[in-house]
Amino acid sequence: MWLALIIGNSRLHWGLFDGKTLCHTYDTQRLPKSCVYYLSKCQTLSEVKEILSSSPHTSPTPPTSHTPPTTPSFPLLVASVVPSQTALWLTYPNVRVVTLEDIPLQGMYPTLGIDRALTLWGAGKTWGFPMLVIDAGTALTFTGADANQNLFGGAILPGLGLQMATLAENTGQLPDVELPQDLPQRFAVNTQQAIQSGVIYTLLAGIKDFVEAWWQSFPQGKIAITGGDRTLLTKYLQSLFPEIAKRLIVEPNLIFWGMEKTQNAQFFHNS
Repeated sequence: MWLALIIGNSRLHWGLFDGKTLCHTYDTQRLPKSCVYYLSKCQTLSEVKEILSSSPHTSPTPPTSHTPPTTPSFPLLVASVVPSQTALWLTYPNVRVVTLEDIPLQGMYPTLGIDRALTLWGAGKTWGFPMLVIDAGTALTFTGADANQNLFGGAILPGLGLQMATLAENTGQLPDVELPQDLPQRFAVNTQQAIQSGVIYTLLAGIKDFVEAWWQSFPQGKIAITGGDRTLLTKYLQSLFPEIAKRLIVEPNLIFWGMEKTQNAQFFHNS
């Protein structure tokens, strides 16, 4: 058994693996430093759950086992886009950090986000290349690779929630607006709906443009969508661009699949 930890811009994402099999996933807020110590003492899945359910503002609950550990702590594989948080988890006794060097994609540039590389690798190794991944998280990203597993390129823009939050935070009168469950009407008749329409329709148009450009280069190329807003975006696309929506592979755990297929994960498989 081993743990995968993705340190994202807004949350921590956890995956518990049994060898190559992803058994459980968890999302938590950032955890206090003491959590690293307590997590390193866990010997059972229930103890891991206790630690991960701790509030980020309180000390975590120590493992319930009172017997000395007879086996090493769960190995931990970390992928991070927040360097200051990475340092916190380096004190864990059996930890490895995933870097771009662990991912066999060709042509990656040094500042490519590890999250983008991992989701692309996980999707491509699962469904084949050419592969384009749309990651609908805090940022919305496009990342593609050709049939020879060479990085084709991509793009980054603010995600749905970030665009709406930015309007509220940087203007004097625009309200903070929730994302609607259904595609809003395009020409709105009040401020809230106008924000929803402006953000959603322009973002969907951008997705359509990138997808069509991808298919011009790779007519048989596959497209996977992941990230926290994947379900909502897919629902919007089904209403507006159903031909695109029906060809999307929707999968929440691409980054975990990418982590499992890296060279560092092989160390856990063989140990």
